[in-house]
Amino acid sequence: MRIEQQFASDNNAGMCPEAVAALLEANATPHAPAYGDDEWTERARAAIRGLLDAPEAAVFFVFNGTAANSLALAHLCRPYHAVIAHEASHIATDEAGAPGFFAGGAWLKTASGQGGKLAPSDIEALTSGRRGVHNVKPRALSLTQATELGTVYAAGEVEVLCTAAKAAGLAVQMDGARLANAIATLSCKPAAVTWRAGVDVLSLGGVKNGLGVGEAIVVFDAAVGHEFEWRIKQAGHLNAKMRLITAPWTALIESGAWLRNAQHANAMAQRLAAGLQGLERVRLAYPVEANAVFADMPVPVQTTMRTKGWRFYTFAGDTVCRLMCAWDTTSETVDRFCNDLRAAVRTASCKRNE
Repeated sequence: MRIEQQFASDNNAGMCPEAVAALLEANATPHAPAYGDDEWTERARAAIRGLLDAPEAAVFFVFNGTAANSLALAHLCRPYHAVIAHEASHIATDEAGAPGFFAGGAWLKTASGQGGKLAPSDIEALTSGRRGVHNVKPRALSLTQATELGTVYAAGEVEVLCTAAKAAGLAVQMDGARLANAIATLSCKPAAVTWRAGVDVLSLGGVKNGLGVGEAIVVFDAAVGHEFEWRIKQAGHLNAKMRLITAPWTALIESGAWLRNAQHANAMAQRLAAGLQGLERVRLAYPVEANAVFADMPVPVQTTMRTKGWRFYTFAGDTVCRLMCAWDTTSETVDRFCNDLRAAVRTASCKRNE
């Protein structure tokens, strides 16, 4: 059975209408300066600075989130440095060692904080007890907002972590692939959980929120971003036709779709979580605070759902499944999944009782 929408990833969704319209408009211009020296790119930089209330920030664009995280961390680190991160973070589990590669060998040191979050005690534990030059030297803290387990750091939590990081001599990078979803939950200004809380460099996500390609790297102290454009070029992430990346960025922000899309995805996750309540042998593994639902469901139930055509990842062990809602997920899709899941649970229960 073919199902039009799935819950495997918010990357599965296409571009939102605002982004598509901006792309087509920029493409209709016969010629424009290459490599970002164009009016669309400057307007996108201004839009991002405005979104973050950071008029002096340096803004750069790369093709994807792996590059955004890895190049940002590489710029903060030398080869003998270490990055502190959560063990479930994207840089620790899904980027094929890219941060260390681009930093020339920098190490990852991870902690297993509850719900995908780090605590100040994790920073203390991972920066203490070193034997000088015999160990890598911690240099950066990487926070994920929203986390890979669908939880959200409140502004106060980010500030406490950044304070602990600075006390330990660490710079702070934030993986904001789903920052919009976190902001939709927190109902605060993006600045409150980024530079005002102590974040130095932000990898700002747009692809999971309605863009087709192109993440932004925001360096809040422009001096820290000195010569960063050379790093981007050397890594193969300088787009010649930059306006085709940046025009959709401008539209996403100026139209309000950046927040509106995230609010919708979060609402669909809440609807999905509500639909799972009360199902026998199915439970929520983590709080639903953004656009991800982690459901612990028996393997036979998973098998039945996949036989029905549903696609989702088994994320932890054999039973914890990740269900991602996107900017375009419909309530009908959510309800259909929940109905199929109820039937799958009933079937599995009947077989178990036979």
